[in-house]
Amino acid sequence: MLTSGTVGAAAALAPSASQTGDATTTDLSAASPTGSSVQPQAGGLVRGSPDLSVALAQPEVAPGRTNQLTLQVINDGEVDLGTPQTREVVTTARNVRLSAEADDSSLTVETETLALGAVTETRPREAPIAVTVPNGTEPGNYELEVELEYSYTFQFSSGVTYDRTETVTADVDVEVSNDARFRIVDVTTDAQVGDRGTLDATIKNVGATAAHDATVALESLSSGLALGQRASDAALVGSIAPGEEVTVPYDVSFTPTAPVREYALSGQVSFETPDGIPRADQGLSAGVTPLSEQTFAIEDVESTLRVGEDGELTGTVENTGPVAANNVVIQYADTAGNLIPIEQSAAVGSLDSGESTSFILPLSVGGAAEPGLRTIDVAVAYRNDEGATRAYSDVVVNAEVAPERDSFSVAVENRSIDAGGTRTIEVTVTNELGEPASDLEARLFANDPLETGDTDTGYVQSLGAGESTTMTFELSTTDSATPGSTYPISLDFRYDDVDGDSQLSDTYRVPIGVTASEGGGLPLPIILIGTLIVGTGGLIFYRRRQ
Repeated sequence: MLTSGTVGAAAALAPSASQTGDATTTDLSAASPTGSSVQPQAGGLVRGSPDLSVALAQPEVAPGRTNQLTLQVINDGEVDLGTPQTREVVTTARNVRLSAEADDSSLTVETETLALGAVTETRPREAPIAVTVPNGTEPGNYELEVELEYSYTFQFSSGVTYDRTETVTADVDVEVSNDARFRIVDVTTDAQVGDRGTLDATIKNVGATAAHDATVALESLSSGLALGQRASDAALVGSIAPGEEVTVPYDVSFTPTAPVREYALSGQVSFETPDGIPRADQGLSAGVTPLSEQTFAIEDVESTLRVGEDGELTGTVENTGPVAANNVVIQYADTAGNLIPIEQSAAVGSLDSGESTSFILPLSVGGAAEPGLRTIDVAVAYRNDEGATRAYSDVVVNAEVAPERDSFSVAVENRSIDAGGTRTIEVTVTNELGEPASDLEARLFANDPLETGDTDTGYVQSLGAGESTTMTFELSTTDSATPGSTYPISLDFRYDDVDGDSQLSDTYRVPIGVTASEGGGLPLPIILIGTLIVGTGGLIFYRRRQ
């Protein structure tokens, strides 16, 4: 006969079990031999049998899950004839096979037949089984019917062995607990890929009693998700009444390379029963999906950039991310030495998801820069909902840089001057900057045989883009000027740009031709020679008269 019951002390750990299809095999590599290790002497008589029973150390099961129970198979054999040295020959149960089923349809044993090997009086065997208890199962005691099938040696005499096969059953009580039990009913997060945020896990007590001093622990099962600075985190939430839901916040972060998918979480709730007994509800599971990465797009880019000048990069920035971005700033992020930001960034305010706005980023192009299409790196800086600064740098724009041009064009209608003469020249100055110039001051320069007079500067208060003005200067020639020759004059301009910065233009050269005097007199060299001859003759005549 076999008896059922509950033992107070837990036995050694159960052997590991592997399951393939419907058959389950228990690993007995550490088990004792499958038969007796003692052989009786010839002519001796040994008679007896095993006596197997089943115990359950921890009979509690929880509704709403598949519970793991460990059955202990105990052998209290009987010997009718024999000595203590030969006892094991007839008391060892060989090739023990265990199967179990629930007497009540509320419970389901998921484990098929287990092969336990030999069970001796000195070494019990442990059999792990899985029992599913549906939600709504009433608390109380339920029975499992356990069947044991085995073979043994009934008698050994004069070298002859008498074997038998036996099948016995036993009832084991399990208790459906009414302790607090928990389920993760909802998990949400505002964290985005590549950023931090808050994960809210809602835990519900689906048990029949309250849980006191409850601690909710969650663990990430993926390297792409961290809770705090680690893979796990725990929060003390106090008491949770039956049916009550508690939402627990956790600080979480997702790596920049994390794909947008559901990430697995495991959890447990440690608590005390109303009687002060510590319990732990393990095996909670849930999943959470991050928001996609915060991104921005820049479109409709236009450029007024020109070699050697200040210009602007204009366009439209759109928030293509899933949430609003606050204090959005467009930043120049290129490292090209011939593009110099006049202002490092341009603020555009806050943008809701899908919202767009225009921006202007002023840049200066160096005189050594090459004209043509340029790829310029920019970044979009912003603040998230928690006020933390973030930046999206995966943005490039294409901008055309125009060739260098003259700041002003200069035109002189009459480019000639009489030898030995003085005249005023009128210079037409046109603003080619593409923007207004103020406090425009022009200065005229000349080298021998040309000379500037008292009027060698010109001034205009403002000259708009494309606008022209005429300035008058005084110019003369020295005696060394040769009619028919051409000599240059130079002009440059100092002005204030639209930002109020003083600028100095390039130098502009204009050719001036020297012509013979309109009086028709002899050329100057001949006049000089004639004067010399007359003077010499007069001197000779004067000396003779002396």
